[in-house]
Amino acid sequence: MKLQRKNRLRATALGALAVSGALVLTACGSDDNTGGGSAGTGEKTTAASDVDCGKAKGQLRASGSSAQKNAMDLWVKNYMAACSGVEINYNSSSSGEGIVAFNQGTVGFAGSDSALKPEEVADSKEMCKTGQGINLPMVGGPVAIGFKLDGVDKLTLDAPTLAKIFDTKIKKWNDPAIAKLNDGVDLPDKAIQPFHRSEDSGTTQNLGKYLSAAAPQDWKYEAEKKWPAPGGQAASGSSGVASGSSGVASQVKTVDGSIGYFELSYAKSQQIPTVDINTGGSAPVQATSENASKAIAAAKVKGTGKDLALDLDYTTKAEGAYPLVLVTYEVVCDSGNKPETLDTVKSFLSYAASDDGQKILTDAGYAPIPAEINSKVRETISSLS
Repeated sequence: MKLQRKNRLRATALGALAVSGALVLTACGSDDNTGGGSAGTGEKTTAASDVDCGKAKGQLRASGSSAQKNAMDLWVKNYMAACSGVEINYNSSSSGEGIVAFNQGTVGFAGSDSALKPEEVADSKEMCKTGQGINLPMVGGPVAIGFKLDGVDKLTLDAPTLAKIFDTKIKKWNDPAIAKLNDGVDLPDKAIQPFHRSEDSGTTQNLGKYLSAAAPQDWKYEAEKKWPAPGGQAASGSSGVASGSSGVASQVKTVDGSIGYFELSYAKSQQIPTVDINTGGSAPVQATSENASKAIAAAKVKGTGKDLALDLDYTTKAEGAYPLVLVTYEVVCDSGNKPETLDTVKSFLSYAASDDGQKILTDAGYAPIPAEINSKVRETISSLS
């Protein structure tokens, strides 16, 4: 059974890379035309001052989280403007596919919106040889709840109501539970159309963690990368619609009565209104980089050794703290990285974790990693072997 599983994982990883083989980013950049877009939206590419190219050379392949795609676009453009002769190819697929590709040795690092599971760490030891996969928190930010409801541009929901909406227990926009949270808002008698990710997704898992923690009586599902609840509509790559977070955003952008979840950068780039969350604090909290930072700042490192996986508080009622957040990790070997890409991995990730690399995140709809945690990330990157 284990051999069959490995063969299946290898086929998935190779298939994902085959699809992205022609997507090598150049120093001129490669904008996403699928609907997610680059959060830079046309800004000029310049060499970043914090880039130390070192011995970086050749091509570095990476894949995974679509949540960090817009951040990765900016990092790649700036890095490659500074380091001529280096090509960084990040395939924005999903966290699940990224981990598969990493554990099969087809990428130098993977992006994942959830920390490695014990079984994934065990699999990584076969690829890392002398070490194992570790989690480096690199990008933070809010998971925005986007909606399209003609005549309504401001909406407040709480965790129990969101749980019932995504579990299709609340079916109409004028349901009393929604009306109670939106006094004075003219809510239409219209069906709710909830959209979710079709593929394994760390964003899905983080939404599940939030709902499980903040609405345990209304969300009975395990927080997994695969969407667990019946009903709703899966946003896929069919009929010309993008997959990943951009696929969900594209559906919500066009379908009246819809609601879905994706990173704030996708809401900003497509001008999708987002839900304010009633946490039980003094006022509902908007999905902003600043408000997400307040929640992430309270995170604690739960990983051991060089692993920097974080423990997030999804039930926070702190003033202005947006509770539905995720952290995207770059997954690397603590030791046993491939010699041909090690220097490039260290150089590129060092830039992403630098002051310049983190500074550009806020304007792109993300939240920088808190300084205390980020200093540990930098130390760990420098020690990779």
